[in-house]
Amino acid sequence: MLGVSKATPARAPDARERFPGDELVTAGLADLRAGRRTPAALLVAAAGPRLARAGVQMPAHTLDTSGRELYALLEDELGSQAHSRYNALQRRIISYCAAKTQDARRRR
Repeated sequence: MLGVSKATPARAPDARERFPGDELVTAGLADLRAGRRTPAALLVAAAGPRLARAGVQMPAHTLDTSGRELYALLEDELGSQAHSRYNALQRRIISYCAAKTQDARRRR
């Protein structure tokens, strides 16, 4: 039969794989704890209040929480592509927070 292949059984995703953007949040939290000024750290810092409401333990930090520093960093790295990358990162963190919040509600 053409086009038919044996499907491999899907493995159950672990908790970290369930939320879109988890890799950004994980990296951002690690960078915040280490005091690094990276796009992931700045993204997580800016989304801090929303992440905290979603149940994420936020470390203490001194990074900008307005998102302006993130945009400036992206602009330095990407030039005219900064705007689209900034918006993509914002959508990703919003998706993460929404999924994490929905999961917490479902578990209640």
